Amino acid sequence: MSQHSLSEHVDLNSFHLAGIVPVAGQPLDFQFPWHDCMTPIAPNYLAVERAVLECATAGCETIWIICPSDMQPLLKYRLGEMVQDPVWISRKFDIYPSASRKEIPLYYVEVHPRDQNQRDSLAWSILYGAKIARKVCLGLSQWVVPNKYYVAFPYAVYPSQHLRKYRKEISTHGNFFLLTNNGDSVLDGYYIGFAFESNEFGKLIKYFWDKQTGKYDPSQPLDERKEGKYITKLLAAEKRYSGRFFKVKDIFNQIDLAKPTFKIEMEWYYDISSWENLCNYLSSDERKKMLRPKLQFFKNKKWNKIGEDEENS
Repeated sequence: MSQHSLSEHVDLNSFHLAGIVPVAGQPLDFQFPWHDCMTPIAPNYLAVERAVLECATAGCETIWIICPSDMQPLLKYRLGEMVQDPVWISRKFDIYPSASRKEIPLYYVEVHPRDQNQRDSLAWSILYGAKIARKVCLGLSQWVVPNKYYVAFPYAVYPSQHLRKYRKEISTHGNFFLLTNNGDSVLDGYYIGFAFESNEFGKLIKYFWDKQTGKYDPSQPLDERKEGKYITKLLAAEKRYSGRFFKVKDIFNQIDLAKPTFKIEMEWYYDISSWENLCNYLSSDERKKMLRPKLQFFKNKKWNKIGEDEENS
C-alpha cells in the first residue's frame, strides 16, 4: 500500500470521528426482495456489515446508518445496536480481556419524509447523516460534536481491515481518501471510503441545494410570476427533483483539496453495485480472502435502558 503522510496530528482522546454508512438511495439493478445493501459478499457476511466494520476499523467512535424506515427493523435485527472495536476485542494478555472491550454504538437514521422521492440519493444520505449526527451530539454537549466524518459504502469490496494501522492519521485534521488499486477515489465515482472535516459540511449542503431542482422552474420571467415573485411554472416531470440522481462525486468534488491530505491505496477493489460487477467479484480469487471475521464483532446486543423510578414505569 502506498501512503502520503500528514504533518500535523491531534490527541485522539479529544477527536470525535463519526462513521457514516449511506444506505438510502436510488435502487440498483438487483431487484431482490431485501435492500441492496444486504447483498452477500461471503458466507454469512453482508455488504453492509463490511461497511460498518470498515468504520469501526478506521477508529469511529459512533456509526450512523442512514436507511429507509421499512428496512430499519431488519438491519437492526442483523447488526444490533453496537459493534466491537477491532483494536480492543481480543486483548489476550490483559487480566480480564472481556473487560477491555469497547463497544461502538450504531445509530439508525431514517430519511426525512420530505426528502423521500425528492433527494434520496447516496450523496444526500451522507449529508443528512452528518447533519443528524451533529444535531444529536450537540444536544448532549458541544465537546462531543464530530470533528470529522468517515464514509463507508456497502456497494464495494476491498481489504479495509488494513485501516487499523492508520487510525491516528485518519483522526487528524485534513482530508482522507482511500484509493483503488488503479489510484481512483470517491471523487472519480468509485464507492470507496473517504473522510471529510466537519467545517466542510455547510459548504457541501449549500452546494447540494443550489445545484438541485425542485418542482417549479426558477427561470420563469418575473412578469409571468404570480404577484411578480411567486413561481407558478412547473418543470418537466423528468427534470424535477434532480437531487435524487446526484452521484457522490457530483457533490463532494467541492471538498477543499488544498488541505493536508492522507491517501491509502488498496491492494484490490471490486465494485458490486450491479449484478454483472457482483458476478465478477464472486468469481475472483480475492473473494476467497473476504470472509466473515471469526471474532464476534456483531452480537445483536442492546444497550441497557436509562433507569427510571418504579412508580413511573
